Amino acid sequence: MALIDNLIGATGQWVANSDSKATLASPLAWLRKTGGYAAVNRIIGLSIPFATRNRFSVEELRPGYVKARIRLKGNKNHFGSLYAGAYFLVAEIPGGVLTLFDLGPSYTPILKEMTLQFLQPANSDVTVEFSLSPEEVDKILSEADATGRAKFTLEGQLHDEKGNHVANSIAHYRVRKQGFKAAD
Repeated sequence: MALIDNLIGATGQWVANSDSKATLASPLAWLRKTGGYAAVNRIIGLSIPFATRNRFSVEELRPGYVKARIRLKGNKNHFGSLYAGAYFLVAEIPGGVLTLFDLGPSYTPILKEMTLQFLQPANSDVTVEFSLSPEEVDKILSEADATGRAKFTLEGQLHDEKGNHVANSIAHYRVRKQGFKAAD
């Protein structure tokens, strides 16, 4: 576990120090950004192979923010639009990504409850964005450090490639601090 924790920490620093807006006009900055996202997606794939098999990917990651995508290809339902389980996947995993990269590998995210509200079928890839303010991150850290656990909620809007709002998600997480021992 120490190796993966070190990998998460190093990758988090790499991504945090890269320019999320970098383009090919600045090839080294673009390479740093895309290489960082490739490393993040590789870590996710090692931890949750199901995510990679279903074409989940992190598109952007910076302190307090994550944008993720699920591909339509390979995730179609019986009438050709995005399968409901794919919506769930793209709405759930980013909470863990945000937790691991913002709080660190000493804090384990656990999904306690999630609801999805489907608004219309998605006939393309779907993206979702989540964010935690620095104050929210500090609150989660202080509560987990004091009690060994903390709760937080992420609400997201899922959009298709045309920008149509196709679903809403509400996910309730609990974070546990590894190795926590209550003071006597």
